[in-house]
Amino acid sequence: MSTIDRHEVARVAALARIELTEEEIDRFAGELDVIASVIARVSEVASAEVPATSHPIPMANVMREDVPGEPFPVESALAGAPASEDGQFLVPQILGEE
Repeated sequence: MSTIDRHEVARVAALARIELTEEEIDRFAGELDVIASVIARVSEVASAEVPATSHPIPMANVMREDVPGEPFPVESALAGAPASEDGQFLVPQILGEE
């Protein structure tokens, strides 16, 4: 049984003020009907015994220890900058303040 037909697509497009051609209405009706059918099939197998998942394979975050290291040398950081002054990046003024 079709749940989304071309008349429904045209009605929603009109509500959203989206202009669609007749070909687009037919194409979207078919595509949206397939999507609705797949969602209905998934809903049939979903039950309280089947846990909800966001990924098919169980995953865990792998975090490394947060250990402080040697700081990055200022000269190396500024080496690729177009302009620098007093060990800082020099950027154009944009707010018009003195």
